[in-house]
Formats: sequence, structure tokens, C-alpha cells
Amino acid sequence: MDWLIDLFTTTDSVAHIALLFSIVIAVGVLLGKIKIFGISLGVTFVLFAGILAGHVGFTAPTSILNFIQDFGLILFVFCIGLQVGPGFFESFRKDGITLNLLSVGLILLNVCVMFACYYIFFDTSVKTNLPMMVGTLYGAVTNTPGLGAANEALTSIYTNGSVPQIANGYACAYPLGVVGIIGATIAIRYICHVKLEDEEKELDVAEAENPHAKPCKLHLKVANSYIAGRTLKQITEFLNRDIVCTHLLHDGQLSTPKRDTIFQMGDEILIVCAEADAEAIKAFIGPELESDWTFDDKQQPMISRRIVVTNPQMNGKTLGKMHFSSVYGVNVTRITRQGIDLFASRNHRFQIGDRIMVVGREDNVNRVSELMGNSVKRLNAPNIATIFIGIIVGILFGSFPIAIPGMPVPMKLGIAGGPLIIAILIGRYGYRIKLVTYTTTSANMMLREIGLVLFLAAVGIKAGAGFWDTVVQGDGLKYVYTGFLITVIPILVIGTIARMRYHFNYFTIMGMLAGTCTDPPALAYANQCCSREAPAVGYSTVYPLSMFLRIFIAQIIVLFFCVP
Repeated sequence: MDWLIDLFTTTDSVAHIALLFSIVIAVGVLLGKIKIFGISLGVTFVLFAGILAGHVGFTAPTSILNFIQDFGLILFVFCIGLQVGPGFFESFRKDGITLNLLSVGLILLNVCVMFACYYIFFDTSVKTNLPMMVGTLYGAVTNTPGLGAANEALTSIYTNGSVPQIANGYACAYPLGVVGIIGATIAIRYICHVKLEDEEKELDVAEAENPHAKPCKLHLKVANSYIAGRTLKQITEFLNRDIVCTHLLHDGQLSTPKRDTIFQMGDEILIVCAEADAEAIKAFIGPELESDWTFDDKQQPMISRRIVVTNPQMNGKTLGKMHFSSVYGVNVTRITRQGIDLFASRNHRFQIGDRIMVVGREDNVNRVSELMGNSVKRLNAPNIATIFIGIIVGILFGSFPIAIPGMPVPMKLGIAGGPLIIAILIGRYGYRIKLVTYTTTSANMMLREIGLVLFLAAVGIKAGAGFWDTVVQGDGLKYVYTGFLITVIPILVIGTIARMRYHFNYFTIMGMLAGTCTDPPALAYANQCCSREAPAVGYSTVYPLSMFLRIFIAQIIVLFFCVP
């Protein structure tokens, strides 16, 4: 049995370290699936499992824990940046600007309430109290990347090695943070006298006010010599309008043209286009004929199919300008990007890797599938080089010192902020420098979750040794109720303003609040309350900026206010 005892006690062996992290992560993930009143803590429970392991002395060398913690954080925030990058700048459109401003207000209020609680409830002469409140802040808003950014910034200024274990404050505030976000959202419903049935009807009316362009069928004769000898694809690209050519009559033979079908002078074609484009198309192709064609669609059954956007030409195009309903005879009912379900609004801009749910007759769905690419094999290959090139640039960028007057040390974005910003830029503009930035949803989630659980496990193990003294015998109860105040007060204020001042739909507000706190359980609750996609719209609109600000502000607070 000596070999087994050595395995658990020889802390510097590779086998011991691998066993330690495997046990902590496995136990944390499994316990995190347990639901209490329908709410679970998810992978964040890995932090609590790590704290328990560290408390009983099941640990590893500090240098190893630091490496795993930092590498996990880099991997986690970089994958988040790739996820939010494509939609980061597009979120600032129309109502998106107002929603993002409300989201910024909520984030700043969180910080203000944290400082108020610090000055009211804590002894300000104790230097470690403010860093612990920063940990409490990020537990209250359930934002793990912010915890990582704050922890990394503290490491850079506490050069003597006695870094405050802010994960303890995070652990105290997190459970009530999850409950508080949902509870405060429900409270807004009663404060503003919201009736869910009326909100659903409002969404129906709003959608009816934005119909797609009316379809127009044209029976034309090819009379433009420029068209002769060119393919349907070339003609469509030259027109720069969305058209569907359903039938072609050439030398008395009727056929269904494809993208590579060549047109000749005198051919007769049947085209479906948007009504607004009809005159321009007739002027380019040729005169309209009196149609005596009769076609039997044989009442093809309606089908639904998930199509993957892989055609580079679709990158950046808006859903509304594609005229799917009027021109192609299909409806796009849902769009999924990096695991997040988005509302199929007319202003949505397609990105490579988007998955769209299309409903229509089989022939029409096939046409849309060809148009969008739908080449899954093109996306299956992992783009590992892009990820690590981005991490290299992100670390260099995050390590660049920025001298700010009044600060004792130069400010750096660090290993959290640097990779995050570079990942956002690569995710949005990487294609311009020939970087293949797309990763499948499962690959992104896998890398992100691995980075997250490694980070949480390492932080928990390091914090475990002093957990009892800091929390149970110390200010643990204060962290719990101050964290609850940090969670609830800003949500009640901003949620009420969004409703009473800007008259946003309640379901959109629910999504906005969940996205600002980057809290999936709150979004899941919102989706249960609403049969439409409004919560997902609010969530996805504010999530990119909120995630960036949570990480960035964590470092600002630490570097400006937590200097020992």
C-alpha cells in the first residue's frame, strides 16, 4: 500500500498533480450538476471542491498551481474572445446602443455598491479588505473571468508573494449571486406591473410591423448580349441582387437552372425576386413576357434543415437583405453562433460558422443550402495555429507597460486582458489577414471549459489552506450579505429604468440583465418564461461588451485602489 500512500502524499510528482486536479475537477463538475429549486452552480463548483482539497492538505507545489491557474485563464479568456468577437462591434446598432449603455450603467453600479459596502461594513485600515471585496464583487455577478483578471493583477503588485486569496470572497458571494440575479429580475416584473401575456403580444405586433419584401415572379426573355455565355452565378453577382431562377426554357427544353447553367440569347426564364428589384432586373435581362407556363409543385411537404454558413461571400451580409422569405420561399427561424441561440432579426449579420434553421419546401431549402455553403467538412478541421498565434500576440500585448501618472507601477492589460482583446479583434477581422478563426462550437466549448476548470481548481486549492480562518472565523458572513447587495441593488435600479424610461420589452430586459452578469442560469430562466427569442436578443446584444468590461474593470480597480 506504500505506493498508494506515496501517490497522495508526494506533492511534487507528476502523477500526484494529475491525480489532484482530476479528482477536484471531476468531483466539482458532478456536484455542480445538482439542482436546488431548479438552479445549479455548474462548473463553478470546481472552485469549492478545490477549496476543500486545499483545506485538508491535498495540494501541489505553488509554482505548479500558479502555472496551471494562469494557463487555464489564458485559454479560457481567449476562447471567450473568439466567441464574442464576430458580434462585438455589430452589437452597437439601434436599440443595441441603448441596451449596452444600460449594461455599462449596471456594471458601474456594481462597482459603486461594492465600494459603498467596503466603506460602511469593513475596516478600511486593513489593506486586504478591499481586494477581498473585489473577489466578492465578481462572485456577486457570477463572473469568473473577472476573478481571474483581478487575481492576476494582484499578483503583479503583491511582489512579496502574500497575495490576498480573493477566491474566498468570490466563493461566499457566488451562490446568492446566482439566486439574486433571478430574484431581482422577478422583482422588476412586480415593481413595473408587467403582465407576461401583454409582453408576448407586444412581440407579435413588433414582428408584424417588419414584414419581408413582397415576392415578385417574372417571366423574362434574355435580350442582353452581355448575358449570353455567362452562368447564372455570374449574372447574379453582377446584378448584386437576390434572385432565384426557377425555370429555364432553352431550344424548347424546360429545365431547372443551377449556378453553373449558361444562358443564351432568346432563352426564357422564370425568376423570383423582391418586388423592389423587379424593374432593375427586367432592364438588365430583357423584356417581360406574358406567361402561359403552368407548373405543378406537387405540394412538396415542408421540411426544416439546419444549414451551416461556410460560403465566405455570406460573411457580413444581413438577414433582411437576403430576402429569404420572398425570393427563396423559406423562413429562417433560428440562428446559432458558438452555442448561443440568436433571434433571427432582419439586422443579423451572418458570420462563417453560423448555423441557421431553415423551413420551406425541399427544393427551396436545397437552393439556400447551396447559397450558404453548408460544407461542414470545411469547418471540422481544428485551427490550432490560429489559437496559439493569437495567444502569443495577446501575451505580448498584455505585457506592454502603460505608464499612468499617479500609479506606482505601470499598468498592463495582463494575461487576461491582452489575450481577450486580441481574440476579439482576430475573431472579427482575422479573415482579412488570412487567419482561419472559426472553431466549431464543441471545440470552443471544450477548450474554454478545460481552461476554466483548470483555473478554478488551481485557485480553489491555493485558497483552501486559509479558507477556514478567512471565511468561517473571519468576515465570511459579511461577504455573503454585501455580495447580495452588490447583486440586487444595481439590477433593480437599471431594470426599472430600462422599463419605465426606455419602455423595453420585459423579456428583452431579462436577457439584458442575464447578459450583463454573464449568467447562463438567468438566461435559461428567461427562456422558460418567454416563447419567443427576445431574451436571447437582449443577452447576445450586451454579452460581448459586458464580458470585456468585467475583465478590464477588475484590473483597473486592483491597480488603482488595491496597491499594498
